[in-house]
Amino acid sequence: MTARPVVSVYSKDSTDVVGQLAMPAVFTAPIRDDIVQFVHSNIAKNRIQAHGVHWMAGKMHSAESWGTGRAVARIPRISGSGTHRSGQAAFGNMCRKGHMFAPLKIYRRWHRKTNVNQNRHAVAAALAAAACAPLVLARGHRVEGVPELPLVVDSLNVDSTKALLQSLQNAGATADLHRARHDKHRRAGTGKYRNSRFILRKGPLIVYGDANENVKRTARNLPGVDVCHVSRLNLLQLAPGGHIGRFVVFTKDAFASLDNIFGTYREKGIQKSGYQLARNEMNVADLARIINSDQVQSKLRDVRSNTQLHHNQKKNPLKNRALMQRLNPASKTLRAAEEKATKDRQAARKAALKAKRSKSGRKEKQARAATFRQAEADLKASYDAAHALIVAQDEAGRYVNPDEQ
Repeated sequence: MTARPVVSVYSKDSTDVVGQLAMPAVFTAPIRDDIVQFVHSNIAKNRIQAHGVHWMAGKMHSAESWGTGRAVARIPRISGSGTHRSGQAAFGNMCRKGHMFAPLKIYRRWHRKTNVNQNRHAVAAALAAAACAPLVLARGHRVEGVPELPLVVDSLNVDSTKALLQSLQNAGATADLHRARHDKHRRAGTGKYRNSRFILRKGPLIVYGDANENVKRTARNLPGVDVCHVSRLNLLQLAPGGHIGRFVVFTKDAFASLDNIFGTYREKGIQKSGYQLARNEMNVADLARIINSDQVQSKLRDVRSNTQLHHNQKKNPLKNRALMQRLNPASKTLRAAEEKATKDRQAARKAALKAKRSKSGRKEKQARAATFRQAEADLKASYDAAHALIVAQDEAGRYVNPDEQ
């Protein structure tokens, strides 16, 4: 929430400040996100159109139970023959083409009632959030070029949409209008067939008064721009989707009438039939400052400390070196020797790899390879000689060439 005493009023024809207005008390109301989400969820349900299934859906078959004695369930089955459908189960919510479980009825409780005072608290919280720049930015609006929040324009009662667009651009809403216009895209899934084919981002909301009656007509063709009379503020427009922080543009007459509608902390609202703004449960939200203050600390008791009665905590000697040293006095020496052996082994391996990859190591490897190839050639030659001897013996004795007969 914001607590500035005055708000600047900007001209619709330029970026100049043409006046000031006192900050309405509704902008200092507590920002209760939980109330806003609860009320929005209930109000949004009032737009649901009642729907249901046919009262005889899944129950219009010529099915009859076969009874007992056929080793089948007693569920009704389709009569007839000569088709796959005959003999199939029917009339059950577990059956193919059977009725659904708990079918929808149009007399279901679709809508919800909302407490009037709770609804007003939610609208006041949404208005207070609209004046908080971090919340507006967090909701996705592009308000970097807006000079001040809440944004108040002296008048938007122009004759054409072009003139209204120019007035909004002079107020710094160009980036948010561009975002809403150029972010239109097709809805994913089958929802695109249900009269809502495209998704459009929410742009600025124009809150006008009786002196700006042309706004409703001139703003209806601007993508993403919504309009609302100051006497008919609703949560569906101030917090779309239940998310607070919408970018709101007020006209001067609408902004000045907020105190009469919602009242102040000293006077009740006139148009809201005695509505009283909610008060903050904490005036100072700095908990550290409150807890550490002298007034709070002087009432606190001393910090209690527990006295340790014994030291019989069981420890694991495999994880606790001090306990292992008491159990085995040589454990430290053994551990140091093991670490030294590991380091020596790693150093020896590193030196062996270095020698193997050096120039002399490569030559030695080539020499070993040549020796191996020579031994392989000698073995092959001895094998060939032995094989030739065996062939010669076979030709001289046991083998007879059939071509020479």
